Amino acid sequence: MNRRIEIFDSTLRDGAQGQGISFSLEDKVKIVKALDEIGIDYIEAGNPCSNPKDMEFFKIIKNINLTNSKLVAFGATRKPEINILNDENIQSLINADTNVVSIFGKSWSFQVREILKTTLEENLNMIKDTIEYLKSKNKEIIFDAEHFFDGFKEDKEYALSTLKVAKEAGANVLVLCDTNGGTLPTEIKNVLEEVIKVLGRNIGVHCHNDMGMAVANSIIAVEAGASHIQGTFIGVGERCGNANLSTIIPTLSLKMNYNLVVNNHINDLTSKARYISEISNIQLDDTTPYIGKSAFAHKGGMHIDAICKMPKSYEHIDPELIGNKRRFLVSEVSGKSTILQEIHKIFPSVKKDGEEVKNVTKKLKELEYDGYQFEGAEGTIELLIRKTIGKYKPFFKLNHFKTIGENPWNNSEFSSTALINITVDGKTEMTAAEGDGPVNALDKALRKALEVFYPELRCVRLVDYKVRVLDSESTTGAKVRVLIESTDGNESWSTVGVSKDVIQASWIALVDSIEYKLIKDIERKAKAYF
Repeated sequence: MNRRIEIFDSTLRDGAQGQGISFSLEDKVKIVKALDEIGIDYIEAGNPCSNPKDMEFFKIIKNINLTNSKLVAFGATRKPEINILNDENIQSLINADTNVVSIFGKSWSFQVREILKTTLEENLNMIKDTIEYLKSKNKEIIFDAEHFFDGFKEDKEYALSTLKVAKEAGANVLVLCDTNGGTLPTEIKNVLEEVIKVLGRNIGVHCHNDMGMAVANSIIAVEAGASHIQGTFIGVGERCGNANLSTIIPTLSLKMNYNLVVNNHINDLTSKARYISEISNIQLDDTTPYIGKSAFAHKGGMHIDAICKMPKSYEHIDPELIGNKRRFLVSEVSGKSTILQEIHKIFPSVKKDGEEVKNVTKKLKELEYDGYQFEGAEGTIELLIRKTIGKYKPFFKLNHFKTIGENPWNNSEFSSTALINITVDGKTEMTAAEGDGPVNALDKALRKALEVFYPELRCVRLVDYKVRVLDSESTTGAKVRVLIESTDGNESWSTVGVSKDVIQASWIALVDSIEYKLIKDIERKAKAYF
């Protein structure tokens, strides 16, 4: 199948309506550039009438040349019983000065009567007037038929009449919206096929994920004849989110062989998705299909052995096609094949029956007996391998550190301070930093000291911190395991530390995180660390 499918991204509009998401002007510009680079057809950048920030964004973005994408301003049809020239929303769409405008209008008679508080006829006039006016201003129009599937079930003829009016008025694409996210895939398919029979093939869908079916609904819509798919790049959005384009795109491209502009940039999919996730301050789930850290992670010994022989035995695609990578999870049940694969990432010449494999396996099992868990702690695994094989040298020497917790006399928030003294190449650096807790303060103080010698650490920050008590019966004397995840904005990695003292366990994980980052930077520049 080589049919052309348009991809419409609404991360900056519908995605911004998700809980905890707030994009700055700088964030929005960065995301637009990233989406353009990967080949998204349409980027819905916001509603210029909703807030001053969106209007300011449309002014700024005019100065940025896009290669693949069309920028879209979003707004509603004119208000009931008002002259369109007096409608501030419509005029703001003109002022946004985009070539494409996305207009949403009601297609569910219930919404027209009970929410808009107007007549069915007036709603049709609102759709007609708005689209005709914008077409007179030479705008490409995408009409979003809000609540279409609910409206179709209740009053098929009226729902279809909203589309007919929009098409006659000049709409370029008619988008059927599953606004409440409550439509089943079979319903999507049946409705799409009926709509296409009546109105032709220039039809799109906009699916929400309230039943966890937004991706499935989007895919089946394409199979039913839709040529325009809307969603957000990492599935963000109001309530349960929108259709996840980072899942839809590779499925359409690699599984179904549809023609997408993104096909030319599909190997950048993972990095762009993670980049957008980072800008959005969203912790991307490791199990996210295609782009998650665990999407191609293998743990079972039999699985790993089979993967090494023939990857397709347990992988539905080559992870490198979408810029992801295969991972073997190391644990106490790992066989030689697993350990060898991890060693080969660093030292490809090591033999399966070599002493290096035996020594690493022995050290691994000793540490796991002490409470370590290496699943998802790729940074610590690499350092363990290097230290065991003898291919490691430290980047700094710790002389001493101290953390101080303080509860102010005026009962304001508890704060912590960390003091640290380190030596790098014979030079000593002593710094202090405040944080929300002792670990946060220690992290800041350590990086502050090391940035003097390694400026590249300025971009590194912690994104996740987990503590697990390993022996609860020992109460306050129990060992704890600390797992941290760090990022430099482009890549993420995890490290682990174990101790009876949570600060020491955190320190071990922090040091591993920093040294892993520095090693990777050296390898990128010089191709070899040791």
